[in-house]
Amino acid sequence: MPQTLPKVGFVSLGCPKALVDSERILTQLRAEGYLIAPSYEDADLVVVNTCGFIDSAVAESLDAIGEALAENGKVIVTGCLGAKGDTVRKAHPKVLAVTGPHATDEVMRAVHEHLPRPHDPYTDLVPPQGIRLTPRHYAYLKIAEGCNHRCTFCIIPSMRGDLVSRPVGAVMQEAENLVKAGVKELLVISQDTSAYGVDVKYRTGFWGGKPLKTRMTELARALGELGTTAAGGRIWVRLHYVYPYPHVDEVIPLMAEGRLLPYLDVPFQHASPRILKAMKRPANAGNTLERIRAWRAICPELTIRSTFIVGFPGETEAEFGELLAFLEEAQLDRVGCFAYSPVAGAAANRLPEHVPDEIKEERRARFMQAQEKISAARLKRKVGQTLAVLVDEVNDKSAVARSSADAPEIDGRIIIRKPGQLKAGEFATVRVTRSDAHDLWAEVIS
Repeated sequence: MPQTLPKVGFVSLGCPKALVDSERILTQLRAEGYLIAPSYEDADLVVVNTCGFIDSAVAESLDAIGEALAENGKVIVTGCLGAKGDTVRKAHPKVLAVTGPHATDEVMRAVHEHLPRPHDPYTDLVPPQGIRLTPRHYAYLKIAEGCNHRCTFCIIPSMRGDLVSRPVGAVMQEAENLVKAGVKELLVISQDTSAYGVDVKYRTGFWGGKPLKTRMTELARALGELGTTAAGGRIWVRLHYVYPYPHVDEVIPLMAEGRLLPYLDVPFQHASPRILKAMKRPANAGNTLERIRAWRAICPELTIRSTFIVGFPGETEAEFGELLAFLEEAQLDRVGCFAYSPVAGAAANRLPEHVPDEIKEERRARFMQAQEKISAARLKRKVGQTLAVLVDEVNDKSAVARSSADAPEIDGRIIIRKPGQLKAGEFATVRVTRSDAHDLWAEVIS
Protein backbone atom coordinates (compact mmCIF):
# COMPACT_ATOMS: atom_id res chain seq x y z
CA MET A 1 0.00 0.00 0.00
CA PRO A 2 1.48 3.43 -0.91
CA GLN A 3 2.51 5.69 1.95
CA THR A 4 0.03 8.42 2.90
CA LEU A 5 2.00 11.63 3.06
CA PRO A 6 1.47 13.78 6.17
CA LYS A 7 -0.26 17.12 5.65
CA VAL A 8 0.40 20.40 7.44
CA GLY A 9 -1.98 23.34 7.50
CA PHE A 10 -0.47 26.81 7.65
CA VAL A 11 -1.77 30.20 8.80
CA SER A 12 0.51 33.21 8.17
CA LEU A 13 -0.13 36.55 9.86
CA GLY A 14 1.83 39.77 10.23
CA CYS A 15 4.33 41.79 8.22
CA PRO A 16 6.43 40.90 5.14
CA LYS A 17 9.27 39.72 7.42
CA ALA A 18 6.88 37.20 8.96
CA LEU A 19 5.76 36.23 5.47
CA VAL A 20 9.37 35.40 4.54
CA ASP A 21 9.62 33.26 7.68
CA SER A 22 6.46 31.45 6.59
CA GLU A 23 7.92 30.87 3.14
CA ARG A 24 11.05 29.35 4.63
CA ILE A 25 9.08 27.00 6.87
CA LEU A 26 6.81 25.95 4.00
CA THR A 27 9.83 25.40 1.77
CA GLN A 28 11.43 23.14 4.39
CA LEU A 29 8.17 21.25 4.90
CA ARG A 30 7.89 20.51 1.20
CA ALA A 31 11.60 19.66 0.95
CA GLU A 32 11.06 16.99 3.59
CA GLY A 33 8.07 15.52 1.82
CA TYR A 34 5.18 17.03 3.78
CA LEU A 35 2.09 18.15 1.86
CA ILE A 36 0.49 21.52 2.57
CA ALA A 37 -3.19 21.12 3.42
CA PRO A 38 -5.70 23.67 2.06
CA SER A 39 -8.06 23.40 5.05
CA TYR A 40 -8.12 22.56 8.74
CA GLU A 41 -9.99 19.29 8.22
CA ASP A 42 -7.42 18.02 5.70
CA ALA A 43 -4.43 18.78 7.93
CA ASP A 44 -2.74 16.42 10.38
CA LEU A 45 -1.59 19.48 12.31
CA VAL A 46 -1.53 23.27 11.83
CA VAL A 47 1.28 25.83 12.12
CA VAL A 48 0.23 29.38 12.98
CA ASN A 49 2.82 32.13 12.32
CA THR A 50 1.75 34.98 14.57
CA CYS A 51 2.22 38.73 14.92
CA GLY A 52 2.63 40.46 18.28
CA PHE A 53 3.54 44.02 17.37
CA ILE A 54 0.43 45.86 18.62
CA ASP A 55 -2.59 44.87 20.71
CA SER A 56 -4.87 44.32 17.75
CA ALA A 57 -2.29 42.03 16.13
CA VAL A 58 -1.98 40.06 19.37
CA ALA A 59 -5.76 39.66 19.50
CA GLU A 60 -5.89 38.53 15.87
CA SER A 61 -3.12 36.00 16.46
CA LEU A 62 -4.75 34.58 19.59
CA ASP A 63 -8.05 34.29 17.72
CA ALA A 64 -6.31 32.44 14.86
CA ILE A 65 -4.71 30.02 17.29
CA GLY A 66 -8.05 29.42 18.98
CA GLU A 67 -9.75 28.78 15.64
CA ALA A 68 -7.06 26.31 14.58
CA LEU A 69 -7.37 24.47 17.89
CA ALA A 70 -11.14 24.31 17.59
CA GLU A 71 -11.09 23.12 13.97
CA ASN A 72 -8.06 20.82 14.08
CA GLY A 73 -6.82 20.34 17.63
CA LYS A 74 -3.11 20.03 16.89
CA VAL A 75 -1.39 23.44 16.65
CA ILE A 76 2.20 24.66 16.65
CA VAL A 77 2.69 28.40 17.22
CA THR A 78 5.61 30.44 15.88
CA GLY A 79 6.34 34.11 15.13
CA CYS A 80 6.58 37.30 17.14
CA LEU A 81 3.78 36.47 19.57
CA GLY A 82 5.58 33.19 20.21
CA ALA A 83 8.40 35.21 21.78
CA LYS A 84 5.83 35.95 24.49
CA GLY A 85 5.34 32.25 25.17
CA ASP A 86 3.49 32.80 28.45
CA THR A 87 0.88 34.90 26.64
CA VAL A 88 0.18 32.14 24.15
CA ARG A 89 0.13 29.29 26.66
CA LYS A 90 -2.00 31.21 29.12
CA ALA A 91 -4.63 31.81 26.45
CA HIS A 92 -4.26 28.41 24.74
CA PRO A 93 -2.58 25.83 27.01
CA LYS A 94 -3.29 22.98 24.56
CA VAL A 95 -0.92 24.14 21.81
CA LEU A 96 1.74 21.54 21.01
CA ALA A 97 4.72 23.92 20.92
CA VAL A 98 5.57 27.63 20.91
CA THR A 99 8.60 29.22 19.22
CA GLY A 100 9.61 32.77 18.42
CA PRO A 101 10.30 34.43 15.06
CA HIS A 102 13.02 33.32 12.61
CA ALA A 103 12.72 29.80 14.02
CA THR A 104 12.48 27.42 11.08
CA ASP A 105 14.63 24.79 12.80
CA GLU A 106 12.59 24.92 16.01
CA VAL A 107 9.31 24.69 14.08
CA MET A 108 10.58 21.69 12.13
CA ARG A 109 11.65 19.97 15.34
CA ALA A 110 8.16 20.42 16.73
CA VAL A 111 6.61 19.12 13.50
CA HIS A 112 8.92 16.08 13.56
CA GLU A 113 7.93 15.37 17.17
CA HIS A 114 4.19 15.43 16.55
CA LEU A 115 4.04 14.41 12.88
CA PRO A 116 7.03 12.26 11.84
CA ARG A 117 8.34 13.16 8.41
CA PRO A 118 7.87 10.82 5.45
CA HIS A 119 10.47 8.15 4.77
CA ASP A 120 13.23 9.33 2.46
CA PRO A 121 15.27 6.44 1.05
CA TYR A 122 18.13 8.81 0.19
CA THR A 123 18.69 10.23 3.68
CA ASP A 124 17.12 7.88 6.21
CA LEU A 125 20.20 5.66 6.33
CA VAL A 126 22.00 8.56 8.04
CA PRO A 127 21.34 8.59 11.83
CA PRO A 128 20.06 11.83 13.45
CA GLN A 129 23.40 12.39 15.16
CA GLY A 130 25.25 12.14 11.84
CA ILE A 131 28.36 10.11 11.08
CA ARG A 132 30.97 10.34 13.85
CA LEU A 133 34.66 9.45 13.91
CA THR A 134 34.86 9.43 17.72
CA PRO A 135 33.88 6.45 19.88
CA ARG A 136 30.16 6.12 20.52
CA HIS A 137 30.31 7.44 24.09
CA TYR A 138 31.80 10.91 23.48
CA ALA A 139 31.48 13.55 20.77
CA TYR A 140 32.73 17.03 19.92
CA LEU A 141 30.06 19.74 19.72
CA LYS A 142 31.23 22.70 17.63
CA ILE A 143 29.28 25.83 18.54
CA ALA A 144 30.98 28.43 16.30
CA GLU A 145 33.41 28.88 13.47
CA GLY A 146 36.10 31.51 12.92
CA CYS A 147 37.62 34.02 15.34
CA ASN A 148 37.55 37.78 15.92
CA HIS A 149 41.02 37.91 17.48
CA ARG A 150 44.12 38.80 15.52
CA CYS A 151 46.80 37.01 17.51
CA THR A 152 50.08 37.68 15.75
CA PHE A 153 51.19 34.03 15.76
CA CYS A 154 47.92 32.71 14.28
CA ILE A 155 46.38 32.64 10.78
CA ILE A 156 43.05 31.00 11.65
CA PRO A 157 40.97 34.16 10.90
CA SER A 158 42.51 34.35 7.42
CA MET A 159 41.54 30.73 6.79
CA ARG A 160 38.22 30.46 8.60
CA GLY A 161 37.07 34.06 8.81
CA ASP A 162 35.58 36.01 11.67
CA LEU A 163 33.44 34.48 14.38
CA VAL A 164 30.15 32.96 13.19
CA SER A 165 28.08 31.48 16.01
CA ARG A 166 25.74 28.60 15.27
CA PRO A 167 22.07 29.17 16.18
CA VAL A 168 21.61 28.07 19.77
CA GLY A 169 18.60 25.92 18.86
CA ALA A 170 20.63 24.04 16.26
CA VAL A 171 23.42 23.43 18.78
CA MET A 172 20.97 22.11 21.34
CA GLN A 173 19.27 19.89 18.75
CA GLU A 174 22.60 18.35 17.79
CA ALA A 175 23.46 17.83 21.45
CA GLU A 176 20.12 16.15 22.11
CA ASN A 177 20.55 13.87 19.08
CA LEU A 178 23.97 12.86 20.34
CA VAL A 179 22.70 12.09 23.83
CA LYS A 180 19.81 10.05 22.44
CA ALA A 181 22.36 8.10 20.38
CA GLY A 182 24.25 7.10 23.53
CA VAL A 183 26.87 9.83 23.90
CA LYS A 184 27.87 10.24 27.55
CA GLU A 185 30.27 13.18 27.16
CA LEU A 186 29.91 16.34 25.07
CA LEU A 187 33.12 18.27 24.40
CA VAL A 188 32.20 21.86 23.51
CA ILE A 189 34.62 23.36 21.00
CA SER A 190 35.15 26.39 18.76
CA GLN A 191 38.00 28.77 18.03
CA ASP A 192 36.87 30.97 20.94
CA THR A 193 34.14 29.37 23.04
CA SER A 194 33.85 32.36 25.39
CA ALA A 195 32.91 34.59 22.43
CA TYR A 196 29.89 32.49 21.48
CA GLY A 197 27.08 34.82 20.44
CA VAL A 198 29.15 38.02 20.24
CA ASP A 199 28.59 38.23 16.48
CA VAL A 200 24.80 38.08 16.87
CA LYS A 201 24.79 40.34 19.95
CA TYR A 202 23.74 37.41 22.15
CA ARG A 203 20.48 37.11 20.24
CA THR A 204 17.73 35.14 21.96
CA GLY A 205 16.93 31.87 20.24
CA PHE A 206 14.51 29.13 21.24
CA TRP A 207 14.85 25.61 22.50
CA GLY A 208 11.97 23.40 23.59
CA GLY A 209 9.56 26.28 23.17
CA LYS A 210 11.52 28.47 25.61
CA PRO A 211 13.81 31.44 24.95
CA LEU A 212 17.54 30.75 25.21
CA LYS A 213 20.23 33.40 24.80
CA THR A 214 23.05 32.76 22.31
CA ARG A 215 25.77 33.05 24.95
CA MET A 216 28.27 30.67 26.54
CA THR A 217 26.81 30.76 30.06
CA GLU A 218 23.24 30.12 28.98
CA LEU A 219 24.28 27.44 26.49
CA ALA A 220 26.44 25.69 29.10
CA ARG A 221 23.56 25.72 31.59
CA ALA A 222 21.16 24.28 29.00
CA LEU A 223 23.63 21.57 28.00
CA GLY A 224 24.12 20.71 31.67
CA GLU A 225 20.37 20.16 32.02
CA LEU A 226 20.04 18.21 28.79
CA GLY A 227 19.64 14.78 30.28
CA THR A 228 20.88 12.00 32.47
CA THR A 229 22.50 8.66 31.81
CA ALA A 230 20.69 5.36 32.21
CA ALA A 231 22.33 5.05 35.64
CA GLY A 232 20.88 8.39 36.71
CA GLY A 233 24.08 10.47 36.44
CA ARG A 234 24.45 13.65 34.43
CA ILE A 235 25.77 13.76 30.90
CA TRP A 236 29.34 15.08 31.05
CA VAL A 237 29.80 18.52 29.44
CA ARG A 238 33.39 19.69 29.01
CA LEU A 239 34.39 23.22 27.86
CA HIS A 240 37.38 23.71 25.56
CA TYR A 241 39.15 26.80 24.10
CA VAL A 242 37.76 29.20 26.72
CA TYR A 243 39.36 32.64 26.54
CA PRO A 244 39.53 34.23 30.03
CA TYR A 245 36.87 36.91 29.51
CA PRO A 246 35.08 38.19 32.65
CA HIS A 247 31.91 36.17 32.02
CA VAL A 248 33.91 32.92 32.27
CA ASP A 249 33.49 33.44 36.02
CA GLU A 250 29.78 32.69 35.54
CA VAL A 251 30.32 29.05 34.55
CA ILE A 252 32.42 28.13 37.60
CA PRO A 253 29.37 27.89 39.94
CA LEU A 254 27.75 25.56 37.38
CA MET A 255 30.80 23.33 37.74
CA ALA A 256 30.60 23.47 41.54
CA GLU A 257 26.95 22.41 41.30
CA GLY A 258 27.83 19.43 39.10
CA ARG A 259 26.04 20.74 36.00
CA LEU A 260 29.30 20.96 34.02
CA LEU A 261 32.53 19.04 34.42
CA PRO A 262 34.92 21.04 36.65
CA TYR A 263 37.33 21.51 33.78
CA LEU A 264 38.49 24.60 31.92
CA ASP A 265 40.70 24.61 28.85
CA VAL A 266 42.11 28.17 28.78
CA PRO A 267 44.95 28.98 26.34
CA PHE A 268 46.96 31.53 28.38
CA GLN A 269 49.96 31.38 25.96
CA HIS A 270 52.37 33.42 28.13
CA ALA A 271 52.73 35.45 31.34
CA SER A 272 54.95 38.39 30.37
CA PRO A 273 52.84 41.53 29.79
CA ARG A 274 55.12 42.65 26.96
CA ILE A 275 55.01 39.29 25.20
CA LEU A 276 51.25 39.05 25.62
CA LYS A 277 50.93 42.50 24.07
CA ALA A 278 53.16 41.48 21.17
CA MET A 279 51.00 38.39 20.71
CA LYS A 280 47.86 40.58 20.87
CA ARG A 281 46.43 38.30 23.52
CA PRO A 282 43.55 39.45 25.76
CA ALA A 283 45.18 38.59 29.08
CA ASN A 284 47.06 39.91 32.10
CA ALA A 285 49.14 37.49 34.19
CA GLY A 286 48.46 39.19 37.55
CA ASN A 287 44.72 39.26 37.04
CA THR A 288 44.83 35.69 35.74
CA LEU A 289 46.42 34.42 38.97
CA GLU A 290 43.77 36.21 41.03
CA ARG A 291 41.00 34.68 38.95
CA ILE A 292 42.48 31.20 39.17
CA ARG A 293 42.48 31.52 42.96
CA ALA A 294 38.88 32.76 42.88
CA TRP A 295 37.80 29.91 40.58
CA ARG A 296 39.34 27.31 42.85
CA ALA A 297 37.74 28.89 45.92
CA ILE A 298 34.32 28.42 44.29
CA CYS A 299 35.09 25.00 42.78
CA PRO A 300 38.00 23.24 44.55
CA GLU A 301 37.71 20.26 42.17
CA LEU A 302 38.44 22.46 39.15
CA THR A 303 40.99 21.15 36.64
CA ILE A 304 42.68 23.83 34.53
CA ARG A 305 44.37 22.95 31.24
CA SER A 306 46.34 25.49 29.24
CA THR A 307 48.86 25.91 26.43
CA PHE A 308 51.87 28.18 26.19
CA ILE A 309 54.35 29.37 23.56
CA VAL A 310 58.04 29.83 24.40
CA GLY A 311 60.62 31.50 22.22
CA PHE A 312 58.21 34.08 20.78
CA PRO A 313 60.10 36.76 18.80
CA GLY A 314 61.86 39.10 21.22
CA GLU A 315 61.33 36.88 24.30
CA THR A 316 64.19 37.52 26.74
CA GLU A 317 65.50 35.15 29.38
CA ALA A 318 63.91 37.41 32.01
CA GLU A 319 60.51 37.19 30.31
CA PHE A 320 60.84 33.43 30.08
CA GLY A 321 61.57 33.54 33.81
CA GLU A 322 58.29 35.40 34.32
CA LEU A 323 56.53 32.52 32.58
CA LEU A 324 58.21 29.92 34.84
CA ALA A 325 57.25 31.97 37.91
CA PHE A 326 53.65 32.14 36.71
CA LEU A 327 53.65 28.39 36.17
CA GLU A 328 54.85 27.77 39.74
CA GLU A 329 52.29 30.16 41.17
CA ALA A 330 49.32 29.00 39.07
CA GLN A 331 49.85 25.26 39.69
CA LEU A 332 47.94 24.31 36.55
CA ASP A 333 46.84 20.70 36.23
CA ARG A 334 47.37 20.02 32.52
CA VAL A 335 49.76 22.01 30.33
CA GLY A 336 51.03 21.89 26.77
CA CYS A 337 53.95 23.91 25.47
CA PHE A 338 55.13 24.77 21.95
CA ALA A 339 58.33 26.36 20.79
CA TYR A 340 57.37 29.28 18.55
CA SER A 341 57.38 28.33 14.90
CA PRO A 342 56.84 30.85 12.07
CA VAL A 343 53.61 30.18 10.17
CA ALA A 344 53.32 31.55 6.64
CA GLY A 345 51.16 34.65 6.74
CA ALA A 346 51.39 35.25 10.51
CA ALA A 347 52.09 38.86 11.57
CA ALA A 348 54.65 37.72 14.18
CA ASN A 349 56.99 36.71 11.38
CA ARG A 350 57.72 40.41 10.80
CA LEU A 351 58.69 41.05 14.43
CA PRO A 352 62.40 41.65 15.19
CA GLU A 353 64.75 39.58 17.35
CA HIS A 354 63.66 36.05 16.54
CA VAL A 355 64.91 33.59 19.15
CA PRO A 356 67.40 30.98 17.84
CA ASP A 357 65.97 27.48 17.49
CA GLU A 358 68.35 25.91 20.02
CA ILE A 359 67.31 28.45 22.68
CA LYS A 360 63.62 27.91 21.92
CA GLU A 361 64.00 24.16 22.37
CA GLU A 362 66.06 24.58 25.53
CA ARG A 363 63.36 26.82 27.03
CA ARG A 364 60.63 24.39 26.04
CA ALA A 365 62.48 21.56 27.77
CA ARG A 366 62.94 23.64 30.95
CA PHE A 367 59.29 24.64 30.87
CA MET A 368 58.08 21.04 30.56
CA GLN A 369 60.47 19.88 33.28
CA ALA A 370 59.04 22.48 35.64
CA GLN A 371 55.47 21.54 34.74
CA GLU A 372 56.18 17.82 35.12
CA LYS A 373 57.03 18.35 38.79
CA ILE A 374 53.81 20.31 39.28
CA SER A 375 51.71 17.70 37.48
CA ALA A 376 53.28 14.83 39.43
CA ALA A 377 52.58 16.56 42.75
CA ARG A 378 48.98 17.38 41.85
CA LEU A 379 48.28 13.84 40.66
CA LYS A 380 49.89 12.33 43.77
CA ARG A 381 47.22 14.06 45.87
CA LYS A 382 44.62 11.88 44.17
CA VAL A 383 46.08 8.60 45.42
CA GLY A 384 43.51 7.03 47.74
CA GLN A 385 40.63 9.10 46.32
CA THR A 386 37.47 7.64 44.85
CA LEU A 387 36.69 8.91 41.34
CA ALA A 388 33.86 8.61 38.84
CA VAL A 389 35.36 7.62 35.48
CA LEU A 390 34.22 7.05 31.91
CA VAL A 391 35.72 3.88 30.43
CA ASP A 392 37.32 4.26 26.98
CA GLU A 393 38.89 0.84 26.35
CA VAL A 394 38.77 -2.62 27.91
CA ASN A 395 40.85 -5.75 27.35
CA ASP A 396 41.39 -8.94 29.35
CA LYS A 397 44.04 -7.48 31.64
CA SER A 398 43.18 -3.80 32.03
CA ALA A 399 40.93 -0.91 31.12
CA VAL A 400 41.68 2.70 30.23
CA ALA A 401 39.35 5.36 31.60
CA ARG A 402 39.16 9.08 32.19
CA SER A 403 37.91 11.23 35.06
CA SER A 404 36.46 14.73 34.90
CA ALA A 405 40.07 15.96 34.83
CA ASP A 406 40.93 14.16 31.60
CA ALA A 407 39.87 15.17 28.11
CA PRO A 408 40.32 12.45 25.47
CA GLU A 409 43.61 12.30 23.56
CA ILE A 410 45.22 15.36 25.17
CA ASP A 411 45.23 14.63 28.92
CA GLY A 412 46.26 11.69 31.08
CA ARG A 413 44.64 8.30 31.53
CA ILE A 414 43.43 6.17 34.41
CA ILE A 415 44.67 2.61 34.02
CA ILE A 416 42.51 0.02 35.75
CA ARG A 417 43.93 -3.41 36.51
CA LYS A 418 41.52 -6.35 36.66
CA PRO A 419 38.64 -4.58 34.87
CA GLY A 420 36.14 -7.34 35.65
CA GLN A 421 32.78 -6.52 34.08
CA LEU A 422 33.70 -3.01 32.93
CA LYS A 423 32.54 -2.03 29.44
CA ALA A 424 33.79 0.70 27.13
CA GLY A 425 31.46 3.66 27.08
CA GLU A 426 30.12 3.12 30.60
CA PHE A 427 30.71 4.96 33.86
CA ALA A 428 32.44 3.31 36.81
CA THR A 429 33.69 4.19 40.27
CA VAL A 430 37.37 3.54 41.05
CA ARG A 431 39.89 4.09 43.84
CA VAL A 432 43.26 5.57 42.83
CA THR A 433 46.21 3.40 43.91
CA ARG A 434 49.24 5.18 42.39
CA SER A 435 50.31 8.00 40.07
CA ASP A 436 53.11 9.40 37.94
CA ALA A 437 53.55 12.76 36.20
CA HIS A 438 50.78 12.11 33.70
CA ASP A 439 48.59 9.09 34.53
CA LEU A 440 46.81 7.39 37.42
CA TRP A 441 46.35 3.72 38.27
CA ALA A 442 43.19 2.54 39.99
CA GLU A 443 41.06 -0.40 41.12
CA VAL A 444 37.36 -0.89 40.51
CA ILE A 445 34.90 -0.20 43.32
CA SER A 446 31.69 -0.40 41.27
